[in-house]
Amino acid sequence: MNLVSTITGLPYTGKTTLFNLLTGGHAATGAFAGAEAETNVGVAKVPDERVAKLAALFRPKKTTYAEVMYRDLGLTHSVDRAALASIGSATSSISAQKLGDLRSSDALVHVVRAFRDPSVPHVDSTVDPVRDLQSLELELLFADHGVVERRLERIEPELRSAKGAEREAREREKAVLQKAMAALDSETPLRDLDLDDEERKAVRGFRFLTLQPQLIVANIDEADVPSPDAVLAPLRAAAAKHRRAAVVPVCAKLEAEIAELPADEAEAFRADLGVREPALSRVIHATYELLGLISFFTTGEDEVRAWTIPANTPAQQAAGAIHSDLERGFIRAEVIRWDELLKAGSEANAKKAGTMRTEGKQYPVADGDCLHVLFNV
Repeated sequence: MNLVSTITGLPYTGKTTLFNLLTGGHAATGAFAGAEAETNVGVAKVPDERVAKLAALFRPKKTTYAEVMYRDLGLTHSVDRAALASIGSATSSISAQKLGDLRSSDALVHVVRAFRDPSVPHVDSTVDPVRDLQSLELELLFADHGVVERRLERIEPELRSAKGAEREAREREKAVLQKAMAALDSETPLRDLDLDDEERKAVRGFRFLTLQPQLIVANIDEADVPSPDAVLAPLRAAAAKHRRAAVVPVCAKLEAEIAELPADEAEAFRADLGVREPALSRVIHATYELLGLISFFTTGEDEVRAWTIPANTPAQQAAGAIHSDLERGFIRAEVIRWDELLKAGSEANAKKAGTMRTEGKQYPVADGDCLHVLFNV
């Protein structure tokens, strides 16, 4: 699957610095880079030592890591909560183009400022990560509220003329939209609702923003890097109130400086700070966990490659991630864990030892599985 994450947040929070860290890009940063600048787009290779180790074993012509596309966009201003009589009377200030980028994402990466730097202005004068988090949540709630309101207005005349199965579908859609409206009116993100499969299917096309998982990246001070818990506690408490939200600390300025160092020096520097992984690894791994994603591998002399799928995907559907023909003509899959394959030294040895096994269509592919798909079309 092609994973897309959108980085957003208030101006001057370090969004673009984080984007550059994740993608290796060189997008303009700084106090005057411009809140209305065009969206930056880049691709990050998913760090995975398993791919490197498998490549060392097979020495393939090509080694391919999984990828995540990142887009960098942000809000133009903070939300004045006190000025809003109710959510129903407000509209989102996010432009239509940026709303489109947000809606086509698999996850939102919300950067909140937790660093103190007098030389970098804050749009609300003071540093308050929880307040800034709530500002973005309100913008997303406003945007979803507008979509639901407009659709409910249009669905009534459609219901009057619809018959049979079409009418039943419209009635199901109306019922789930009314449930969504009640949640949004109470400032509850839609990911907190208990929606069954049919209800999710009825509203899937709307790409509601508050249904999306949200990774909150706290951009902290260098002084807080060794012990960030005190800074993160309020954010974690706020995130814990809602489903599918997680918090990751990053000192973007420091990580940007470390990224300029040779690999061995960078690793030693992080070790001194007590940081086990670079920002790229922490953010991507947290995103995978939030979305319930795993990686499986295909191996051989031509290519060693990582593939991204949802956890518990049946083998036949996982084969479709490689190519549609493999899913259509799926017969069975030969499966072995990556570490067992390394231990065996080759697929032939693994078969002799009995560690490579045969699985059918419904086998739930596990993280770290190596698959060889047998098919016929």
